[in-house]
Amino acid sequence: MIQALAKKATVRDDVATESQERPAIRIKGLSKRFGSFTAVDNVTIDIARGEFFMIVGPSGCGKTTLLRILAGLEAPTDGSIDVSVEAGSQRPVNSMVFQGDSIFPWMTVWDNAAYGLKMRRAPQAQIKEVVGHYLDRTGLLKFADAYPHQLSGGMKQRVSIARAFANDPEILLMDEPFSALDAQNKLLLQEELLRIWEENKKTVLFITHDVDEAVKLGDRIMVMTAQPGRVKTVVPVSLARPRDVLELQQNPEFGKLVHQIWSSLREEVQRARELDEAKGVRK
Repeated sequence: MIQALAKKATVRDDVATESQERPAIRIKGLSKRFGSFTAVDNVTIDIARGEFFMIVGPSGCGKTTLLRILAGLEAPTDGSIDVSVEAGSQRPVNSMVFQGDSIFPWMTVWDNAAYGLKMRRAPQAQIKEVVGHYLDRTGLLKFADAYPHQLSGGMKQRVSIARAFANDPEILLMDEPFSALDAQNKLLLQEELLRIWEENKKTVLFITHDVDEAVKLGDRIMVMTAQPGRVKTVVPVSLARPRDVLELQQNPEFGKLVHQIWSSLREEVQRARELDEAKGVRK
């Protein structure tokens, strides 16, 4: 499905200038139903090229379903997604970083990071340069020959991030990639992710339950309602870039944004809990 979407949205050479003004992703009236259950309902949003777009919402609101539709892993029931790619681009439409451990256990760190490029039959010189660069940026170069069982959880997520950026996608999809990490590792990986992102300003869609994380990383934050998942509000983040995630926490504007988003999210979390309790599922 994503191949079809990409083909539809591919920018011709004669409209390359116009493409700079088009959103990287245009979602219109998107809904997803599983039988009688509606997971995502009538979502419409434009995401700019190079934007770091955050999505927050209560458990079960359809955040991951929306990301899976963007990745081509699910088909929408209604609505459309247009992904605008650069004229003549040979890059993949997307790469996804999952919540859990998603690297191949039988491959070394280097081979995991190089996987996407190898599948595209990139020249060896390019693989060596690109993979070396991103392993260096994630602090993994000296672990290039190690296997996943020899790595900590934080290091495995660094491999996932290096692999995603090395694949050079049009858009990067991240589904709570740091949720299983301790606070210290989460902070370090947030810093590393921002530092790498600043190099090329990939279009990023990032799901999180952590409001602080959303404000630290994002350009805009979309708050979704409890099921069915709809767009409740979209909050712009005015904090200057580049950002130091430690210094941000002392910024009064950071605190105001966290409070604003949590105030919008809190009633949705409560409503999601009530819906679960009505079904006999207590969290």
